[in-house]
Amino acid sequence: MPVITVDGNTRIYKAGTPYWEIVRDFEPAEGPPALVVLENGVLRELIRVPDGDAALTLVTASSEIGMSIYRRSTNFLFLKSVYDITGKDRDVHTFLRFCSSSGYYYTIRGLADGIADYASFAKEVEARMRELAAQRIPLQKNSVSLRKAREYFRNAGMEDKDRNFRYRRASSVNLYTLDDYSDYFYGYMVRDTGFLQTFRVEPYEAGLVLVLPERTDPLHVEPYRPSPKLFAIQAEAEEWAEQMEVSALGDLNDALCAGTFQSKLLAAEALQEGKIAAIAREIASRDNIKFVMIAGPSSSGKTTFSKRLSVQLTAQGLRPHPVSLDNFYLNRVDCPRDADGNYDFECLESLDLDLIRQTLQDLIAGKKVEMPVFDFVSGTRKYHGDFLQLGESDILVLEGIHGLNPELSSFLPDDAKYLIYISALTQLNIDEHNYIPTTDGRLLRRIIRDHRTRGTSAQETIRMWPSVRRGEESYIFPYQENADVMFNSALVYEPSVLKLYAEPLLFQIPENAPEYPEAHRLLKFLENILGSPAENVPLNSILREFIGGGIFRL
Repeated sequence: MPVITVDGNTRIYKAGTPYWEIVRDFEPAEGPPALVVLENGVLRELIRVPDGDAALTLVTASSEIGMSIYRRSTNFLFLKSVYDITGKDRDVHTFLRFCSSSGYYYTIRGLADGIADYASFAKEVEARMRELAAQRIPLQKNSVSLRKAREYFRNAGMEDKDRNFRYRRASSVNLYTLDDYSDYFYGYMVRDTGFLQTFRVEPYEAGLVLVLPERTDPLHVEPYRPSPKLFAIQAEAEEWAEQMEVSALGDLNDALCAGTFQSKLLAAEALQEGKIAAIAREIASRDNIKFVMIAGPSSSGKTTFSKRLSVQLTAQGLRPHPVSLDNFYLNRVDCPRDADGNYDFECLESLDLDLIRQTLQDLIAGKKVEMPVFDFVSGTRKYHGDFLQLGESDILVLEGIHGLNPELSSFLPDDAKYLIYISALTQLNIDEHNYIPTTDGRLLRRIIRDHRTRGTSAQETIRMWPSVRRGEESYIFPYQENADVMFNSALVYEPSVLKLYAEPLLFQIPENAPEYPEAHRLLKFLENILGSPAENVPLNSILREFIGGGIFRL
């Protein structure tokens, strides 16, 4: 009989007792329920049974892993509900386009012409989801042969899945079934629909948004607050992907096999360069701009973007001066600490705000200013005689995670500033029902860059990532809609290039490490991608900021 321990409490169970029965004895009376468990550091779904004695950790939606499972499962519930409402019409296809704010944005192709009122349709879908949730229907997991899975996808009109699975090496796959609807998802699911109670369905543009909770408050969902500028740049990313005929991973793999990958690569780079040039022309058309403020989350490529924008500004007859806000960090000994006692480099207070204000005020007044350089080895700010004075055609290109925070530049005249938000917003999905989280692309970028430039292991980068994400949610995302323009730094081809760099680093993480489940998840994702060497990536590409070998010496 297995001996089960949770948080120091131990109980003995009959052999064959599933986890869902076990966790009921350990869950607190209030708070989010356990969605899966970690058994000796390995994720297990609640339908499984222990192999023997085990130390368990309950995983709820208040964690990154738990919230991913909750969102993935609620996506399945949404798809099943649309399937039911449309009469199981094989000509109606639901597409998960991207994550928008706190929800998933879907479009539905093939709806009857009479369904033009998305507000009514949203209410109908939400009502069906709640009906299914109340029934606590099990999400059954079945292993089927790859051949049968592909046949099912073809018959169901899931063309992207069929194409993706052409590149699968496994002989069988796990399909999840909810009542009479089956689908494939890239990760674990909850035990039954009863776990899925917190959501809302809202109409938006020509589709629906499945509004989901945040892990900081998994039992409550806020009203949907659209981010029009972010939505527009995500829609543009999809247009670019469709223009290049690479909308899903299968398309990318097809391009590698067909020998057209290089043309896709060059087209993606050309689209980005055209966007940067257009931004430079817009800045040059405004007479009073002296400060270009660039902000975005970690691993968005802010530094390379600022340098490429500076090149385009030069072509417009301006004299740009790229400056990193990182050079204005407080000396490390003066940096504030987070709740765990670690240095908090993500918060605004880690910067010397007084020095920033004085520097910018002096520059706009036409004074000559000595610019600081932060030494990350010693953790101190230094001066090396680098002076700057803004003349008539000079412009300061200032980049950093807090570039859009009003506290940083509210004292500057509005017409002297141009605000840019940059993020790596995934342009392609895994398939029609599974999207690639933007955070996954950025995490892979950071794992590769930090190992190359700082000698940081993938394990350490993954360990720090939750703190980085908390900083983004607090100090970056609230200000993104303040931007004059948004720029998407993701490249449709980059997963194939990042794969070859990331896999060896992720495999170095020990299986008993707390970071292993996240590394394992990323490795499972990378299995779906064919790798491509980086030799043809342009030397000025934003991707070079992470893989190295670029002309900007980053």
